[in-house]
Amino acid sequence: MGKTALTVIDMINTYEHADAELLIPSAESVVPAVSALLERARQRDVPVIYINDNFGEWRSHHGELLDKAVSGAHAHLVEPLRPDDSSLFVVKARHSIFFETPLGYLLNQQGIDRLVLCGQVTEQCILYSALDAHIRHFDVIVPRDAVAHIHADLADAALRMMERNMGARVCDSDELWN
Repeated sequence: MGKTALTVIDMINTYEHADAELLIPSAESVVPAVSALLERARQRDVPVIYINDNFGEWRSHHGELLDKAVSGAHAHLVEPLRPDDSSLFVVKARHSIFFETPLGYLLNQQGIDRLVLCGQVTEQCILYSALDAHIRHFDVIVPRDAVAHIHADLADAALRMMERNMGARVCDSDELWN
């Protein structure tokens, strides 16, 4: 068994985008599970890596993205998931957490070979990130109650694809680190 990292994908969010109204109810339902995963990972010294869209803000850094999100109308979705001082942060511009980011290098430097993917959106960024992790030979775990969706039917299909086609372990979040 290798070393695991918890990845929190796109949860630092203002929810000011086209699909936000469809996403918000699902995001609200997963925040407690993601928060619990964060707490358990930190207690066990599991590295926590936030990987977040830059929302086209090419001059911003993770602190500015966080400040904007926690000062917005949906701060209640971000505040419980706030990065701590030991958290790592990677900014991305596209769906996959690997696409033109330094994440692969970071994971290699940290000796990480297993990723727990949580966050949003199951049928988009989580799915594409799981595929990219799989083709890079990382083991992937997706806690189904810690990933938010826009379309439930597509999310269900994405979880099945991750499990069947990519060998991901799809489980409940309480099955990890207990």
